[in-house]
Amino acid sequence: MNTFTLAVFFLALGVLVCAGGNPCCSEPCQNKGVCTAQGADNYECDCTRTGYQGHNCTTPEFLTWIKVSLKPSPNTVHYLLTHFKGFWNIINNISFLRNGIMKYVLTSRSHLIDSPPTFNADYEYKSWEAYSNLSYYTRSLPPVPEDCPTPMGVVGKKELPDAKLLAEKLLMRRQFIPDPQGTSLMFAFFAQHFTHQFFKSDMKKGPAFTLAKGHGVDLSHIYGDTLERQHKLRLFKDGKLKHQILDGEVYPPTVKEVGAEMHYPPHVPESHRFAVGHEAFGLVPGLMMYATIWLREHNRVCDVLKEVHPDWNDERLFQTTRLILIGETIKIVIEDYVQHLSGYNFKLKFDPELLFSQQFQYQNRIASEFNTLYHWHPLMPDTFQIEEKDYSYKQFVFNTSVVTEHGIGNLVESFTNQIAGRVAGGRNVPGPIMYVAIKSIENSRQMRYQSMNAYRKRFSMKPYTSFEDMTGEKEMAALLEEFYGHVDAVELYPGLLVEKPRENAIFGETMVEMGAPYSLKGLMGNPICSPEYWKPSTFGGSVGFDIINTASLQKLVCDNVRGPCPVASFHVPNVKETGSTIINSSTSHSRGRDINPTVILKERTTEL
Repeated sequence: MNTFTLAVFFLALGVLVCAGGNPCCSEPCQNKGVCTAQGADNYECDCTRTGYQGHNCTTPEFLTWIKVSLKPSPNTVHYLLTHFKGFWNIINNISFLRNGIMKYVLTSRSHLIDSPPTFNADYEYKSWEAYSNLSYYTRSLPPVPEDCPTPMGVVGKKELPDAKLLAEKLLMRRQFIPDPQGTSLMFAFFAQHFTHQFFKSDMKKGPAFTLAKGHGVDLSHIYGDTLERQHKLRLFKDGKLKHQILDGEVYPPTVKEVGAEMHYPPHVPESHRFAVGHEAFGLVPGLMMYATIWLREHNRVCDVLKEVHPDWNDERLFQTTRLILIGETIKIVIEDYVQHLSGYNFKLKFDPELLFSQQFQYQNRIASEFNTLYHWHPLMPDTFQIEEKDYSYKQFVFNTSVVTEHGIGNLVESFTNQIAGRVAGGRNVPGPIMYVAIKSIENSRQMRYQSMNAYRKRFSMKPYTSFEDMTGEKEMAALLEEFYGHVDAVELYPGLLVEKPRENAIFGETMVEMGAPYSLKGLMGNPICSPEYWKPSTFGGSVGFDIINTASLQKLVCDNVRGPCPVASFHVPNVKETGSTIINSSTSHSRGRDINPTVILKERTTEL
């Protein structure tokens, strides 16, 4: 079915179903055209700068036709980048070719994100409020109009399936499915720690609102999201953060010592109520491990700057160190984290100068869809294996004593050697944290997300034509059809988790093609990547600039653990050899709901 026929079909369907309603419910405007209803039975598509013309923005302009005809599909590009290793080894060693490809990767991905932001949950049309109100997450697609005949517009059933039943049938783990890409728990906890500086929903107002007004990489999860909290965590000497020494190593201070609120249940003793930038990071030891590593790195960098600039006061040392750590974070995320995630043989590069000759806006707004798709809880195993001990969820959550008992080095080694779960493909969310998946579905409905296929079109992918096309198998496809009735009515979050994975990959196509633009725009849109900031003087001279440009996950760990440095990797080393002992396919923990310590904190931890 070609684009024109598809558009005519939706138009006819919309007129049939929406008689006396909203004609835009049928999504008649294609290729990012904007629909404006004109009464109950007519509409207008604004095709301005889409590259398409016609009543429904379906007729490509000449240059658009050439571009679309020549452009390979996302799956073809992915195949090329993940195969032909010898070819990519040559490209990686020729600077101008590597730089040219990296520039294309950055621009082609980031240009898919609207900047300035366009919509939010309460404004499905352009408005000053949607642009200026930082309390909202932005939206890549406007909400489904409230006067539509079905939750997804005109297709699907009039009522969405029960969220709990849907999650239990399609998302809940039966048996642990390891990630074929070899992702480690070190990656899983990094993802959780890193993203919650900008994924911080204000549940008092609702899931469409955020407390993280920085909308990007500002390290508020290290320094606090208010000046008051920052001051409680600062030592106000030599630029450093407050800390305590336990067994000769640096750890975060306690809540009692600094007075910064943290979310701990009553059973956690005062001596183990560590205080860090994000108030919920006491939830699991993996988060507190990274919080401790970054605390140590901040104080280490302060010492380096103090040696070079003995005349600098506390404030300048603190502020410059924060900028350096932001740079380190972005470097590690692009060259270690995204590199692993992509599976590419092409070597990604963090170099802000690649964009200096391009049209690029150094600002960012976090989208609620980005928050939703980042709920990667299938990464979590059935039990957590640290040295010779196995911890159940009940033993692991809010147990910060694990951090001091084993030490940072042993945690890094253990998490690097334990494999994470596969995210796509369905049925891999652990039972103890199923409530998070259910809450994500409910929040998406409250914000009236459009369908998964609508988002595929928004991010330049072809919509799925059948349920089997989406899942790559028959059983879950049949359940999806029973729940939704039409493939164009499948919700975004369940769709992302049941989507067929790419070959030997952790994710399916939609997760990558949606997530990459959000990620790269947010990273490269950071002020430190702009021409005015990206220079040695911003970071205390060449010494600070070098800290950023040589940063890696391995170096971060080695600079901040005592004794021999453990291997720190987002990929399990020798996964084929160790996989049989690491992979826990027991179902006993998956189905159990033994996470009692978090019951009183569910609303505060559903994003974690």
